[in-house]
Amino acid sequence: EVQLVESGGGLVQAGGSLRLSCAASGFTFDDYAIGWFRQAPGEKGKRREAVSCISSVDGSTYYTNSVKGRFTISSDNAKNTVYLQIHSLKPEDTAVYYCAARKGDNVCMATISPLGWVPDDYGMDYWGKGTRVTVSS
Repeated sequence: EVQLVESGGGLVQAGGSLRLSCAASGFTFDDYAIGWFRQAPGEKGKRREAVSCISSVDGSTYYTNSVKGRFTISSDNAKNTVYLQIHSLKPEDTAVYYCAARKGDNVCMATISPLGWVPDDYGMDYWGKGTRVTVSS
């Protein structure tokens, strides 16, 4: 059974830090790119925002502009786990954070910097159920 399980969310004050984890099982981890996405309160029904991605091909990392310099994605292939370290949290980072996996080349580029139309699920093969991050001001 394929599973992606996020953890590490919580309530934190602005300026604080969190490390989110995405533990994967049931598929060949090394063959998949893993992305982190978020959905802010009140935006259910809108496409989730893709914030970061790590490539399975060469470990390249990608970030959307609004999180560059504050978010760091990393992967521990021995543990089949991807992490998202978040520093300098802002109230606007409040969201449910999801990880998702997709097999193939150029997944991260297409996810973080798409050139054209993007489906609501970004074409990802598997999704986790999310972990909530709340940042108080």
